[in-house]
Amino acid sequence: MKQFSHSITFQTTGSSLLNVTGPIRSWVREQGLSEGLLTIFIRHTSASLTIQENADPDVLFDLNNFFRKLVPEDRRLYRHNAEGPDDMPAHIKSALTQTQLSVPISGSDMMLGTWQGIYVFEHRAHAHKRTISLHLMGE
Repeated sequence: MKQFSHSITFQTTGSSLLNVTGPIRSWVREQGLSEGLLTIFIRHTSASLTIQENADPDVLFDLNNFFRKLVPEDRRLYRHNAEGPDDMPAHIKSALTQTQLSVPISGSDMMLGTWQGIYVFEHRAHAHKRTISLHLMGE
């Protein structure tokens, strides 16, 4: 069994979902494994990962809008406001979502569905650099 690790940094634009499927797919293919398992981990507490619809941008808009309503930016609701009104809501959104994904590999590619993409879900209002760590193992 072979193992590979890599990190990729992405620039987000503030509260949104950023499709990162392409760079991850390219790295997986470069490793030359025909079968395996990819672990994707985001190294932050105010952003998360999700596998979501990659065809209709309204899905991403609605998902982001839903989370804004679910976890409002209201300083009166939280003790932790060190970095502004979006600080604690971003941590809550991250806790409700995922910081790690597992994706099977077959034929040297991720076994994503036709309409699936991998996204960094930025929970902060302003742009941030977000680093994801990749770990691939297989044959």
